[in-house]
Amino acid sequence: MRGREFADLTAFAAIVEHGSFARAAAHLRVSPSALSQTIRGLEERLGVRLLNRTTRSVAPSEAGARLLSRLSPALTELEAAVADVRALRDRPSGVLRINTARVAAVWCLAPLLGPFHEEHPEIVLDVVVEDAIADIVARRFDAGVRLGERLERDMVAVKLSGDLSMMAVASPAYLARHGVPATPRDLHRHRCINTRWPTDGSLYRWEFEKGKQSLEVAVEGPLIVNDVDLALRAAVDGVGIAYVFDEQARPLVEAGRLTRVLEPWSPSFPGFYLYYPSRRQTPPALRAFVDFLRRAVPPEKKARRARPAAGAKNLE
Repeated sequence: MRGREFADLTAFAAIVEHGSFARAAAHLRVSPSALSQTIRGLEERLGVRLLNRTTRSVAPSEAGARLLSRLSPALTELEAAVADVRALRDRPSGVLRINTARVAAVWCLAPLLGPFHEEHPEIVLDVVVEDAIADIVARRFDAGVRLGERLERDMVAVKLSGDLSMMAVASPAYLARHGVPATPRDLHRHRCINTRWPTDGSLYRWEFEKGKQSLEVAVEGPLIVNDVDLALRAAVDGVGIAYVFDEQARPLVEAGRLTRVLEPWSPSFPGFYLYYPSRRQTPPALRAFVDFLRRAVPPEKKARRARPAAGAKNLE
């Protein structure tokens, strides 16, 4: 394979990965017009259309999907080969791509970015924040950060936080007008602030546990959101009852702006994990990041655990 063909195929894979000519061009550090010309030339040489383009999106054609299915493993192996060479250097280097939910980015990763950079200045962290669960292998991320109960199977996992719990909260004024729910079933008589899943757009069914009792409640109310800050602001303003992570609502509860309800029913569940595919040879940059996390994450965060992450191999 000539150098030009390899570069063209790499450009094609980047467009599919980023879902956009503009984003792929920025990643490859070329202009969108040059990238478009590259793909036209590749399609002409192959005699097939590789990408279906509209004004709003770009996706592989049937021929493009078939090519990508054969091409991706080869590109991954080439990247691994380069990473192995870099491992011979004194310090790990290169780009480490991480996909993470927003709350995990703020709680778990943000406090570690400065110290990690000080320790490994030659590693570039490329952190993509999105709440929808990503296939990190298909999208060529090195690692992801997600809740333990949502980890993909056959992943190696490193615990980043203690167990988490949920908190149902409402403003004192709302509770004075509408009363305090005694059990989750009472929520059917209340105005609740619904949350929409980022994965499929469905509404989150509020989950409760008390002893051996376990309930899922489909709540109703005047507001549906996909942003926790908006839900909390609405709860403070008396719109209804919100159901969020304990740590997200606690400052407002301590300030007296929100009141916690249904506390005996709040379940705990595994916290956040860094996870990545089990490989025979872990890329040096990823290994350096994992080693750093195992030293940097406070022991008390790792100690609080209700049950292990399903389907994942824990490295603690």
